[in-house]
Amino acid sequence: MKINNKSIVRESGAALVPSYPILGLSLRWTPLSYYQRLFLLVTLVNTFFLIYGVTSGHWWSEKGIQLVDISNMVLVNLAIAVLIRQQYIINFLFRLVWQVPLSWPLFVRRRLAKVYHFGGLHSGCALFACLWLIVFSAAVYYHHCHALPNVSAALVTINALLAALLAIITIMAHPAIRRRYHNLFEHVHRYVGWAALLLSWGQAVCFTRDCNGGLWSLLTLAKTPAFWTLLAITGSIILPWLRLRKVPVTIERPSEHAAIVSFDLPRDPFAGSSFAISRSPLSEWHAFANIPFSDRSGCRMLISRAGDWTSRFIDSPPSHVWFKGLPTPGVGSVGKIFHSVIYVATGSGIGPLLPHLMTLNRPRRLIWSTRNPRLTYGDEMVDEIIRLQPDVLIWDTDAHGKPDLLQLALQLADESGAEAVICIANRKLTDYVVEGCEAHGVAAYGAIWDS
Repeated sequence: MKINNKSIVRESGAALVPSYPILGLSLRWTPLSYYQRLFLLVTLVNTFFLIYGVTSGHWWSEKGIQLVDISNMVLVNLAIAVLIRQQYIINFLFRLVWQVPLSWPLFVRRRLAKVYHFGGLHSGCALFACLWLIVFSAAVYYHHCHALPNVSAALVTINALLAALLAIITIMAHPAIRRRYHNLFEHVHRYVGWAALLLSWGQAVCFTRDCNGGLWSLLTLAKTPAFWTLLAITGSIILPWLRLRKVPVTIERPSEHAAIVSFDLPRDPFAGSSFAISRSPLSEWHAFANIPFSDRSGCRMLISRAGDWTSRFIDSPPSHVWFKGLPTPGVGSVGKIFHSVIYVATGSGIGPLLPHLMTLNRPRRLIWSTRNPRLTYGDEMVDEIIRLQPDVLIWDTDAHGKPDLLQLALQLADESGAEAVICIANRKLTDYVVEGCEAHGVAAYGAIWDS
C-alpha cells in the first residue's frame, strides 16, 4: 500500500481485480429478499382472512356485511405498519439480534442479520390497511344505500375521505414515484398521514355511535379495539416529537462536497446509530450516522452533497439543527453477530461504517472507494481511518477510475474467510454488491430504500 498526501491505493490496481470464477465460491440462485418475503407473508395472511371472510366467516351475506370484522383487519394492518417503524421497537429488534452468540451456526446468524428488512412488514401492512379500508368504505356505503343498521351519512363521508388519503399515501410510496418525487413523498407521508390519523379517530367515534343507537361516550369508545389501537398508533407518532430539541453544532467543510457536523448531546448516541436532523422541524428530516470521537465525548456526522437539502446545508451551514426521537441502529450494526466482516463503502458511506471500526473488536477489512479522499474529506478523517484499519484499501477513483467492488469484496472474502460483507453505497451499487455476494454464497447486507 502506498500512502502520500493525496491518496491511498494499492501499488497495483490491476492485482485487485480477479477474474471469475472466484476460487472457493460457487454461484447460487438468489431468492426473494427478506424484505420481499415479509411483504409476501403479509399478502398471504391477508389473503387467507379474505378467503375466510368470503367462505366460512360469512362476512358478506344477504342480511348485511360484518363491518366490525372488516374494520378489525384495517386496524391490525395499520397498527403493524406504524408500530414496526417505532424507534423503541426498532432498537428492541436489533438488540435482540445482537444477543445471538457467535457460536450459533452461520446459516442461522446470517438470516437473523436480515432484521433490518422489517420495512417489508411496514409496506405490506400499510398497503393492505389501505385495501381493507377501501373494502370497509364500500361496505359502509352499501349499508347506507340499503338502509341497513350501524351506518350514518357522517361515517360514509369520513370513510370516503380516509380511504382517499390512505390511497394517496400508498401511491406516493411506490418505489418509482418515491424516487422521482422524494420531497413530495416525505410531505405527503407526514401531513396526509397526520390528517388520516385525525380522521381515524373521527371514524372510530362515528362507528361506535352508530353501533350504539346514535349514542356514545368515552367509556363506550374505550371498550372497542379501535380505541386502544388508535391510542397506540397516536402515541407511537407523538413520542419522537416529545424528544425534539435544538442543538448547537460546529461545521467543518473539508471541501465543497462534504461537511463534518460536530455536536454534543446530554448522552452520546451509541456507536453505529443514526439520528434524524432538520433545519426546520415541520419540513424535511434526514438521518445521518453518528460517528463518536475517539478522544472525547460528543459526536460527528458526515454529510455529503447528494441533493437539494444537503447542498444547502453545505453551502450555508447552520449554527443549530433540530434533533428528533432516538438514535436507531443502521445496517452496519449487524456485523456484531459475525466472527469477521468485510466493509465496503463509497464516498460518504464511510460515515456509517467508521463507528464499527472503532468498536468492533474482531477481524474486519475495509474497502473504501471515493474520489480523492484527502482533498474531499480532509487529512484528519483519512488518517483516522488508517489508524483504525491499517490494512484498509482506499481506492482513489479520480486517479484510478471506479473499481469493481463486487469482485474486490469476493476476493477479500475468499482470502480472509470473512463471514459477511456489509456495503454502504448508492442504491445501484449496493444492490450489485449485495446480490452478487449472495449469489456466490457470501452473506451480504446493504441499505433498503423502498420501505
